[in-house]
Amino acid sequence: MAPFGLLLGRLAGEVAVGPQARQRGQPAADWIVQLSVGSEGHPVAVHVSGCGRAGRRARPISRDQTMRALASMMEACVLCRPDTDLGVL
Repeated sequence: MAPFGLLLGRLAGEVAVGPQARQRGQPAADWIVQLSVGSEGHPVAVHVSGCGRAGRRARPISRDQTMRALASMMEACVLCRPDTDLGVL
């Protein structure tokens, strides 16, 4: 398994291309990742798409990215419970 920091870096790089993918007509994601405050915006929590707790600093992610983030012990929102939706408890 990849070290936590390496996985976060890879996830952050994948998240960075999210807005461009949406502009190309990609369907909306079922999950989103909340980014930290600051210029770098590191991933901090996973949410179900539409969760209000994610705030404006959130980007869509795929099911695979969501599973990897949860497996790396990234926080799952306690309100929308993306881990429960995916069967990861």
